Amino acid sequence: MIRRLQFLIVAVVLLVAAFATGQGFLFYVVYLGLLAVGGSYVLTRLGLADLEAGYRVDHRQAHVGDELRATYSISNASRLPKPWLEVFNPTDLPVLLPGRALGLRSWAQRSWIAIVPLTRRGTYRIEPMVVRTGDPFGFFEAAATVGRPTVVTVFPRVVPLPRWRLPHAYLEGTHSTPERALQTTPLATSVRPYAPGDSFNRIHWRSTARLGEIQVKEFDLEQTADVWIFVDLESRAQAGEGDTSTVEDALCAAASIAHDAILENRAVGLTTSGHRTVSIPADRGPRQRQKIMQLLAAVDGDGLSPLAELLLVGLPKLRRGMTAVIVTPSRERQWVRTLTSLRVRGVNAAVITLAADSYDTASGLHTRNEKDADLAAQEQRALRFALAEYDLKAYEVHAGDDLGAVLA
Repeated sequence: MIRRLQFLIVAVVLLVAAFATGQGFLFYVVYLGLLAVGGSYVLTRLGLADLEAGYRVDHRQAHVGDELRATYSISNASRLPKPWLEVFNPTDLPVLLPGRALGLRSWAQRSWIAIVPLTRRGTYRIEPMVVRTGDPFGFFEAAATVGRPTVVTVFPRVVPLPRWRLPHAYLEGTHSTPERALQTTPLATSVRPYAPGDSFNRIHWRSTARLGEIQVKEFDLEQTADVWIFVDLESRAQAGEGDTSTVEDALCAAASIAHDAILENRAVGLTTSGHRTVSIPADRGPRQRQKIMQLLAAVDGDGLSPLAELLLVGLPKLRRGMTAVIVTPSRERQWVRTLTSLRVRGVNAAVITLAADSYDTASGLHTRNEKDADLAAQEQRALRFALAEYDLKAYEVHAGDDLGAVLA
């Protein structure tokens, strides 16, 4: 804008001087300026004509640590070359999609792939592709948008848990026995000849065809029927900053456990105490995994409800044979007593505690004095002793730990 204003002032001065003095040189400069401006305008107007462009992202849902690939293509269907084009996508992704400046000959086409790492969970928007051009002097500019906005959801990081095992639930059938279940369960263990009274939906047709007589499936009881994960997101209990924070590691642990349990065909439920308490009833399958991951991508450590209150509201939903998994950075011990009533109801529990003090240190936010640090260490030890006193399976995670190794 300033450049255009300066050019306009110079043009007016030259025009007035040319007519006032009648100097041929000044008229030459005025004509040359009009030619340059007119040519720049025409070049800019034709710069986006007969262009075909588009972009495509390889996936709209991914996990932290994955890569997003955007494929771009642009072609010139005109006899006139396009000497300068700028192509980019405005986006609020933590790592911006790189733009590109290029030129196209007549009837030419260019394609390329932009790869960016997904470093932070959340929901992000990629705006339509922008193609921009202009003249060499910077007098004029033209732009056009191509395509539609794309929403990319980044789920928390999922780490492999090869040796993670849930505590044994108080449910018959937790080990193989010669006695089979009368009801249908996901664990089909053997086949036997048909007996009067067997349901037709239990017939195993492949064995029937092979043996020449009707065979029916036998089922064992499930080992751990359901898993219910409680994620403590109370703001007072959180520590650290950015990727090195209790919020991110808590959500990573919850996502990894849910992913692992659903792969084992377990039903998984989830309760979080973010800005508001949200619960997803226990269910199986890819759709349940999708619901859980979408919730974990959206929540943040801004909750107001303490963990004790969250458990009082959520634990009555648990039934016999379930396992409760609590993920929390809290050093308070009041909520531990709440878990002791679960065993009587046939519900077991596992607790994953995040050492909040280590996250503050790793993030460079540790400004407390030595006395406060000793007090925090004492509270963490007292919490460990309280969990051990009630014989609750507990895992302690520090900043930078390998979650798969800790949960092993």
